[in-house]
Parts: sequence; C-alpha cells; structure tokens
Amino acid sequence: MESFNKMRKKSPVPKILNLIYPPVCGFCGKLNQNFLCPKCRKLLEKEAIFGVDNYIKINESKMKFKEQNYILETLQNKNENLNIINNQNKTENQINNNLNNKKENRKKNTKKNEIAVQEYIAKYFDEHLYIFLYKGIIRRMILDYKFNEEAYLYKTFVNFLLKNKNFFEKLEKYDTIIPVPISNKRLKSRGYNQSLLLAREISRNTSFNLKLQTDCLIKVKDIIEQSKLNKEERAKNIQGVYELFNGKKLYNKKILLVDDIFTTGSTVNECSKVLRKANPKTIGIFTIAKDELE
Repeated sequence: MESFNKMRKKSPVPKILNLIYPPVCGFCGKLNQNFLCPKCRKLLEKEAIFGVDNYIKINESKMKFKEQNYILETLQNKNENLNIINNQNKTENQINNNLNNKKENRKKNTKKNEIAVQEYIAKYFDEHLYIFLYKGIIRRMILDYKFNEEAYLYKTFVNFLLKNKNFFEKLEKYDTIIPVPISNKRLKSRGYNQSLLLAREISRNTSFNLKLQTDCLIKVKDIIEQSKLNKEERAKNIQGVYELFNGKKLYNKKILLVDDIFTTGSTVNECSKVLRKANPKTIGIFTIAKDELE
C-alpha cells in the first residue's frame, strides 16, 4: 500500500531535535531512531493483540429493541382495552385477573429483551480499536506515560502501531482524529495531554487525509480523576463535562476519537455522545490498551 510505505519513510522527529533529545527505546532506554529497539519490539509483539470491538450491530439492535418494545406495548394496550369491552358482562374480578396476567407477561417479555441489550444500550460509538490489554508491562508503561512525566513514550506506542500494516489500514477509513481533551488545570499540572500527543503523532505520520481537530471537543469542567472511581461512579462523574464547539467541521465526518486507555468506557462514551450532536457519519475509538475486565 502506497500510503503505508510513504508513512514508514518519514522521520519520527526533526533531526535537529535528535541532537538535543536523542531518541531512545521506551523500554530499555537504548538509543534508537524508532523509539523502540528490535529486542523490545519483539517483546511488544508478544503482548499485542490489535483488537477491534464492533458496536455497530449492537447499536442497531438497540434501536430495533426500542421500536419493537414500543409496538408491543401499543398492541398490548389495545388488546387490554378490547378485552375490557368484550368482557363487560363478566365480573369485575375476572376482568382484573385478565389484565394483571397480561401485565405480568409483558413485564417478563420486556425483561428478557432488556437483558440481551442492556450492557450496550448507551453506546454512542461504533467500534473500538486497541493494541494491548491493560496489564503487566503495558500497564506499567501507560502509567509512566500518563503520570510519571515520560511523555516521550507516545513515540514508542505510535511507531509500533503504524508499523502493523493490517491495523494501520483500519485507520484509513477515518478522515478526522480528535483527542480526548483534559482540563486546563490538569494540563498545567501534567504539562501535556497524553491523548493529544498520540493523536497528533498518528495524524502526522499518515499520508492519507486524517485531519487533527482540537477545537471541537472541549472539557469545560475539572472533575475527580476517573481512575479513583468505580464503574458506576465514573459514569456519573463524567456527565456534562464536555461540550461541542465548531460542530459544522464534524458534519458527516468519520471521526477517530483517541485516548490512552479504555477502562469502563465512560469517558469515550460521554465524548462520543457530545460529538453525535454534530451528526458525524461514524465514530470510532482508538486507545493504546483496553482493560480486560471491562
């Protein structure tokens, strides 16, 4: 593939910066132009799974479930009214028994349908692309990248990602890339947005038109760190945190939303919910890793 070959020829950083900050392997620290030495690359290849979780069919099922449930309730309500009219000569107890039985059956049928889709009923994105599971050495690297000021690790992650041809091709269907934003307070304390570094590097190293947009999704509230909360608390904590700006730029676009890790999915789902207001064509999620307990 031509675009893939062009991408591989690009230098990871400007040469003058290499003299000041020599590129090193993110694992062992040895000098390496690709930020990942051959020995450590083999180690990463053993850990990599290059997963793709598809939610399109699930989202379609969600809509069908809502439509079918509405039709079912409408028909049952009509049947109940007809039964009342047809059974006017029956005793009041008989009528009540018939209605109660039908209501119980409806509750049981609805409950069965809900169990099949309840896990996915609030998903606002169509697929999730990720390289690793969040465990072992990968977990340690991401924590260092995010909290221990090892910002250079984005080079290691992206160089490893883009040299996998099959996975790289999956990015080509997107035309817009957006990082999950962080608050100004968090940016000042950390010094960088780890998701922005990943998104910008991916955008720079792809020869197809994957445009970086940083002025459409904005974090407007500073909240408790999601990593300190459980799944239910995270979903509540993240509500109303992001806002959409310049939505016209995203109309009918194929958006790739980038974050470092997918734990419960609350953050990327809330971001996707906001982005849906711009009526994009599709929304995909890319993260370095996914928590296997999600």
